[in-house]
Amino acid sequence: MLDHVFADAIGALRAAFELAMLERQAVEERFTTDALLGDTRWETSYSIPGEGNPPKVQADITLQWPTWSQTAYRSWFLTGELNDVPAIEAEVVVRAQRLADPPDPATVLDVLPEASPVMGRNMLERVDGATVEAIYGEDLTHIDYAMEISYAGQFDLHTDVLADGNLLDEIFSAAGGWISSTLVLLSDSV
Repeated sequence: MLDHVFADAIGALRAAFELAMLERQAVEERFTTDALLGDTRWETSYSIPGEGNPPKVQADITLQWPTWSQTAYRSWFLTGELNDVPAIEAEVVVRAQRLADPPDPATVLDVLPEASPVMGRNMLERVDGATVEAIYGEDLTHIDYAMEISYAGQFDLHTDVLADGNLLDEIFSAAGGWISSTLVLLSDSV
């Protein structure tokens, strides 16, 4: 088993989604490392149960462990001193798809939260506005629409969190409920 703070964060987030009764889109999960830069990334997708395949609304979640965070973590692990606070960068994209009519971005943005609840010492904030897509079928007569709204931020991992991985469960515990309620709001507004 991989014993690393980034793996612990992934486990804590998965547990939060499970408690929120979200459904994992298993085919969508990826764990990659950039061979040139060294950044490690975990990507997954969750939806409200019973949404179909593909789901009408889903959340695409990305956690990234940058090389500089690994360097700071390794330094702390070896010396016990924290010179730079390592961080996990996070992005959540909520997406509504298979829509028959173009969504009204203003209506959706008025309903969705501007930020996540505070998780640990950090929160995710809405980035820019919204992206609306038109997806044409093979015959170019059938059109489906989709809309995405992004949230981004980072989770600083101070000494207390590095020393006690169980604190990651507390940090990410609000994520499941927040994403679940955001997906319900999105589904109701499109």
